Amino acid sequence: MAPKSDSAEGIVLSFVNEQNRPLNSQNVADALQKFNLKKAAIQKALDTLADSGRISFKEYGKQKIYLARQDQFGIPNSEELNQMKEQNAKLQEKLDEQKRAISEVEGEIKALQSNLTLEQIRTKEVDLRKKVEEMEGTLTKLRGGVTLVSPEERKVVEGMYVDIVSQWRRRKRMFKDVWDAITENSPKDIKEFKEELGIEYDEDVGVILQSFCDLMQHGKKRPRGQ
Repeated sequence: MAPKSDSAEGIVLSFVNEQNRPLNSQNVADALQKFNLKKAAIQKALDTLADSGRISFKEYGKQKIYLARQDQFGIPNSEELNQMKEQNAKLQEKLDEQKRAISEVEGEIKALQSNLTLEQIRTKEVDLRKKVEEMEGTLTKLRGGVTLVSPEERKVVEGMYVDIVSQWRRRKRMFKDVWDAITENSPKDIKEFKEELGIEYDEDVGVILQSFCDLMQHGKKRPRGQ
């Protein structure tokens, strides 16, 4: 008598036949967790099915391996095999098409997700309008001749500039004195020696101290209020 389809034996028999591959009791128990079957009940069902000849089994030491009976499956002839291969090839083509379609849809979704939402666009628009208003206000003041930097702030900045340029000039002179002393009696070519040590003059990188000194003089001669 065949087991009922909703009994433990019926569920296990259906699964083993569907899988049609070697299985142990743990494989079956893991796969049938959704049926709330305990491993002991599954083991009992497997043994009952094996004893009744509904499934095959082999023992490897203490472990039993269960397999669907192969005589219940029809063996296809060469023509049927060719038909199955053709069907498989067609299904594979459809699968590849579906994968390409899914890939295209995922690409479109990713592109859409990278775009700003309407709310984000509106927020960005508000921020940009605010910045434009601030810049227009500054531009209006400049056109009207308003001094945006107070005399006190200007004096502080000029003092910092003068101090930095003075330190630059002093260190440049100190280096020159030391360098002249080192290379005065050196047998090496000065240019090659400089490159060997990785030393660069200001002029080598397009910087001229005098141009910064001229800016200081220009600032001193600038009329007040400008």
